[in-house]
Amino acid sequence: MMRRFDMRLPAVVRLDQDNEFHTETQNVSARGVFFYLDRPVPQGTRCEVTLTFPPHITLTDAVRVRFTARVIRVESPLPSLRIGTAAMIEDYEFLRSNGSTDFLSALQREAAN
Repeated sequence: MMRRFDMRLPAVVRLDQDNEFHTETQNVSARGVFFYLDRPVPQGTRCEVTLTFPPHITLTDAVRVRFTARVIRVESPLPSLRIGTAAMIEDYEFLRSNGSTDFLSALQREAAN
């Protein structure tokens, strides 16, 4: 079972050129990310998710990571209007010029604290 970390990180979810949502993650693992949107997105939808890991996690500068992901689960608990969305990470890149942080070790470091 892949370990999940409860992390509320700022996230920008981009479905296509006209649809970009600012939200935050609920939890993150090395394989996936769970966040809330204000509308349902069909299962199987590809999206681009940009997360910002703050300095207290990376122990250096804030690091932005852009994921290519695919929606694998959508849940809408009433009466909330926010729709929980789970996406599986297919690929990722760091959006930072100086050095790079291993995504997994940053997560594990955070979990240890």
